[in-house]
Amino acid sequence: MTMPSKEVAEEPVAQEEQIRKPALPALPEMGIGLLTGCQDRPYAFGLAMALVSQHVKVDIIGGDEIDSPELHTTPNLRFLNLSGSRTRTRGPLDKSLKLLSYYWRLMVYAARSKPAILHILWNNKIETFDRTFLMLWYKILGKKIALTAHNVNQARRDENDSFLNRVTLRIQYHLTDHIFVHTQKMKEELIVDFGVDDKDVTIIRHPINDAFPDTVLTPAEAKRRLGLGETEKAILFFGRIRPYKGIERLLEAYQRLAKPGSMYRLILAGEPKKGSEDYLDHIKQSISGLGAGGSIISRIQFIPDEDMEIYLKGADVLVLPYKEIFQSGVLFLAYTFGLPVVAADVGSFREEIVEGKTGFLCKPGDTEDLANVIEKYFASDLYKNLPTNRCEIRDYARTVHSWEAVAGLTRKAYEGFQEKESR
Repeated sequence: MTMPSKEVAEEPVAQEEQIRKPALPALPEMGIGLLTGCQDRPYAFGLAMALVSQHVKVDIIGGDEIDSPELHTTPNLRFLNLSGSRTRTRGPLDKSLKLLSYYWRLMVYAARSKPAILHILWNNKIETFDRTFLMLWYKILGKKIALTAHNVNQARRDENDSFLNRVTLRIQYHLTDHIFVHTQKMKEELIVDFGVDDKDVTIIRHPINDAFPDTVLTPAEAKRRLGLGETEKAILFFGRIRPYKGIERLLEAYQRLAKPGSMYRLILAGEPKKGSEDYLDHIKQSISGLGAGGSIISRIQFIPDEDMEIYLKGADVLVLPYKEIFQSGVLFLAYTFGLPVVAADVGSFREEIVEGKTGFLCKPGDTEDLANVIEKYFASDLYKNLPTNRCEIRDYARTVHSWEAVAGLTRKAYEGFQEKESR
């Protein structure tokens, strides 16, 4: 039998391969300026790195608070420190001049930068200026503006809302081309309270927080570093100390739990927020007045990035007794380390906490129910099988709250800007 030539023999195979594995169209490159407001490094870092993987060239605008080595070595990512070093300020006048210099640099960047899209993650310190004059400046320059509204109306949450706050928020929302929110409830609030068009809002679930070190440290070793016994039940509050977070309610609930032989320990870890000094004094007085005060580990201070895993691995549950909230990044930080959560049923926690699988909800403002739900958690299989469940919570978070999904939806919105321009 005569063998077919090599060329003839390979042609059908090549055709079959093309049918079996169609070539995917390459994503066109685009560029954006990511305006961080010099805060929330985990979110800024995660979004920037994810967008780069989606063929988006990113200018990330921030200061020392945002900086990290990866922002200087990742291709297609350019970090611009427009605020300068925090160590240079010596007094109120120096700080004011530095802030004015930052705003001037930001406006010059917007005027000279190549990216046609500016994505605002957070406003800067003078929010009324950012929401009005700075937004108008971007529009005059012909920039398309995306905005991530982590809080639809933060002042209402903090109980210091005003007419000026609502008016400037409305101006910013209506000058924005597209708004990202984390939950359906937040989208509805934008539409009802601020008259934003439904088609101009995209819901992107809050992504996991993977900007902090996660080493081979085990939960058992983390407990030892915190001074906890292996069988002690560690309840953690983690995050900035602010009145809306309801720490006093957790202390009241803990007083109900901390009975002789109960093995409960409470850890309060986080930095006080400037302006919350009176609230912090109240919390300290409450701790000293508790008969269970000796079983409370109080680390009310700045927690370095490298120490965060000690608390999140050493604890057995995170408690969020908030009075009001839109969404909490601390919740997803806990999920990243596989830590279950007990939270008050406020804001959008019900959308993110899977009862019995990732945590439990309690009635808002009800300290007795909070204590009962904490006891319910420690009696549940979620706690009894915690080593296994930690892995499952981490897998759940990576699947449902991935940065890849966030970047994909974000890029799709950017593409919408380009489609409008080409019409």
